[in-house]
Amino acid sequence: MHLLTLASFLFFTGLVAFVTWRITRRDDHSSTSGYFLAGRSLTFPLIAGSLLMTNLSTEQMVGLNGAAFADGLSVMAWEVVAVIALVALALFFLPRFLKSGIATLPQLLEIRFDKTTQLITNVIFLIAYAVILLPIILYSGAIGLQGMLDLPGLTGIQSTTTLLWLTVWIVGIIGAVYALFGGLRTVAVSDTLNGAGLLVGGFVIVYFGLQAVSDGAGVMEGWSILKQTNPEQLNSIGGSEQQVPFFTLFTGVFLINLFYWSTNQQIIQRTFAAKNLAEGQKGVLLTGFFKLLGPLYLVLPGIIAYHLYFDEGVRADEAYGYLVFNVLPPYLTGFFAAVMVGAILSSFNSALNSTTTIFSLGIYKGVLNPEATEAQVVKSGKVFGWIMAVVTMIIAPLLAGQESLFGYLQKMNAIYFIPILAVVIVGLLTKRVPPMAAKIALVGGCLMIAAGYFVPPFTLLPEVMHEFHFVALVFALLVIIMLVIGKLRPRETDWVQQDTGDVDLTPWKGAVPVGIVLVVLVIVMYVSFAG
Repeated sequence: MHLLTLASFLFFTGLVAFVTWRITRRDDHSSTSGYFLAGRSLTFPLIAGSLLMTNLSTEQMVGLNGAAFADGLSVMAWEVVAVIALVALALFFLPRFLKSGIATLPQLLEIRFDKTTQLITNVIFLIAYAVILLPIILYSGAIGLQGMLDLPGLTGIQSTTTLLWLTVWIVGIIGAVYALFGGLRTVAVSDTLNGAGLLVGGFVIVYFGLQAVSDGAGVMEGWSILKQTNPEQLNSIGGSEQQVPFFTLFTGVFLINLFYWSTNQQIIQRTFAAKNLAEGQKGVLLTGFFKLLGPLYLVLPGIIAYHLYFDEGVRADEAYGYLVFNVLPPYLTGFFAAVMVGAILSSFNSALNSTTTIFSLGIYKGVLNPEATEAQVVKSGKVFGWIMAVVTMIIAPLLAGQESLFGYLQKMNAIYFIPILAVVIVGLLTKRVPPMAAKIALVGGCLMIAAGYFVPPFTLLPEVMHEFHFVALVFALLVIIMLVIGKLRPRETDWVQQDTGDVDLTPWKGAVPVGIVLVVLVIVMYVSFAG
């Protein structure tokens, strides 16, 4: 069984690597545009595939299904509310991003405010990716693979700690090779290939899981049994004691989703590489459609695992790997593990690629060596990328023991998500708010949220109200502070955004109608499963 699983795993992993190499072997990896923005050549299928796979890593597959194991369908908010954020990206943010011809979000803040604002944002992104995002991707990937492939039995290594470190380093090194030698287009192509496999594999898990629930009587029978035996697990409306209470959908949950999908460098770098605005909008809205399907393979398996294993002492973040290992045949287990490795690599190398972009263009070219050649800028990104990869591979195993991996990720992300989102929105919607306001909001916002999480007596505030309401309160406060500063000490002249002419800004005619349809479908989903 182990041999067949391992053989299918190696075959599918090698196949994706070979096809990616064949497609991208003649790409331009020497210029900054070719390496960081794929030569601005991405069409909507590659944009959608890359967006989807950058998002769908093991912190989603393992973490969100683990959250569903604990709290049921209410955690689908992280998938479904994302659709509204993607509509906002397509209709509001993306036209403005492409108009300025930027490669990183901090570059937009330099254009709108000043160079120091850009530098502060660059540093925030680099610290957050090194300490929060990249380590969580590697750690969750290692935990998921251990369960799916039964790595202790396969390798003979019984020490959980040793196996965790070994898995993290192997996956991390492979991901770094993808990101640092291939550039953005290599990442986008491998993302799209793995995305197809992940969607197929995700639905296969649901099929075999529901078959297991019904003891082979059929998928519909399995669904009926789930509804009858665990109706509380299939309620889309989260209670006050759960991770995502319903009313937080309108405060912190919405804001975190809006930042993640509209202003997070790791995600939106794919859209900066769009061939034109129309292709970018199509890719973003197609991603929104796939996110509507997300609860089927990112939440339902966790509910199935709860039904099958809740009395076996399985921890929430172990539930998905345990389900995969127990319900799939060995040859499919290897295939799905290969797809999961692709998902890990996708998020890891995408975040690493974004990190090198921020460092090379924002720190190295912008501060350390303004006269650097194209080749020097690309080389600096590769060197810094390897340093960042090693640091995150050291930090990742230290995350062992978190109660809810996905909950921890969202909580930590809010520290920098909320201040950057506030600055971007105020910057785009106002003309006289000065650079000083942006700097105060960026530094002050991060400090306020971190203090609310970790520094007594400030920690009392998130205890009085839900932490997602707390971060929404900080967001509102930051917006007010920036507007007040803009009123008291405004810029001397109005800021007017200039069109660089780098991208054709003709919008897709179907963008608004499709966006409206997606929002309506979100409401329908919530109403359909409201308990």
